Amino acid sequence: KRLVDAPPPLDTPTRMEFFTLSLLNGLSYGLVLFMLSAGLTLIFSLLGVLNLAHASFYMLGAYVAYSLTLVLGFWPALLLAPLLVGLVGAAFERYVLRRVHAHGAGRHKAEMLVTFGLALVLAELVQLVWGRGPVDYRVPEALAGPLFTLWGTPFPAYRAFMVLVALGMWLALWLLFTRTRTGLVVQAALTHPDAVQALGHNVPRIFMLVFGGGAALAGLAGVVGGNAFVTEPGMAATVGSVVFVVVVVGGMGSLTGALGASLLIGVLQTFAVGLDPISRFAPLLPYLLLVLVLLVRPQGLWGQRAD
Repeated sequence: KRLVDAPPPLDTPTRMEFFTLSLLNGLSYGLVLFMLSAGLTLIFSLLGVLNLAHASFYMLGAYVAYSLTLVLGFWPALLLAPLLVGLVGAAFERYVLRRVHAHGAGRHKAEMLVTFGLALVLAELVQLVWGRGPVDYRVPEALAGPLFTLWGTPFPAYRAFMVLVALGMWLALWLLFTRTRTGLVVQAALTHPDAVQALGHNVPRIFMLVFGGGAALAGLAGVVGGNAFVTEPGMAATVGSVVFVVVVVGGMGSLTGALGASLLIGVLQTFAVGLDPISRFAPLLPYLLLVLVLLVRPQGLWGQRAD
C-alpha cells in the first residue's frame, strides 16, 4: 500500500532529465575545479611548493575582474584580470618565496607558512578594498540566456562557456609541456637546474614565471567562476579545501590526475545534491573520497608511486 505523502515514481523522461542535466552541471562544475587545481598542480609539480594561498588568487581574480568589468566590460577583464593576478604571484615568488626557498633544509615548512601568510594578507586586502559583503559580479549579457532546453529545463549558455574555457586551458597546458621546447626547458629546470643554467637559461626567472603562471590560472578560474557562483570574501575558504582534495585524489603533480579528479568530484557532488536521501551529505563526499583514496592508493588515482 502506497503512503499518501510518498512521491510518485519517476517516469523515463524525468529520469533522463535528471541524469542529463546533473551530468552537464557536474561536468561544468568539475571543470571549474580543474581550472583552480591546474595552477596548484603546476606549481607543485615544477617547483615543489604547496601553495596554501592558491585559492586566494582565485578570489583575487574574481574581484579584479569585477572592478575591470565595471570600467572596460567583461571581455577585456577576461584577459587582463588573470595577467594582473599572475603579476602579483610572480612578484611574490621573486621577492618573498625565493628568499625562503634559498634557506635549504626545512624550507618546505617555511614555504607553506609564508604562503599561508599571503592567504591571510589577501583576505584582509579584499575586505579592505571591496568590503565584507558580496559584490554584484554578473554574467555578461551575451551569455546570460539558455543555450538549449531539455524537457523544459534550460541549460545556461555561460556554463557551456565555462566548459570551453577550461578545456581550452587544459589543451594549451598539454601542448605547452609535451609539444614545445619551452615546456621541456621548464620541466628540466626542476630536475636538473644546474644543467639548464649551464645551457644559458635563467632558472630563477623560470621559477618566477611558473609561479606567476599558476597564479594566473587561478585568477582565470576566478574570472570565469566568480560570476557563475558568488564573489565574496569567503569564496577562497569555500573552494580551497576542495581544491586540495582534487590535487591529492588525482595525484600530487599530475595534470591528468587533476582533470580526472575534478570531473569525478564535480559529477559526484552534483548527483548527490539531487538525491534526497544523500543530499545533506553531499559536501562531505569529496573528503570521504579523499580518505578512501589515501587508504587504497596513497599516491592518488593517477599519481606515480614514490620509490
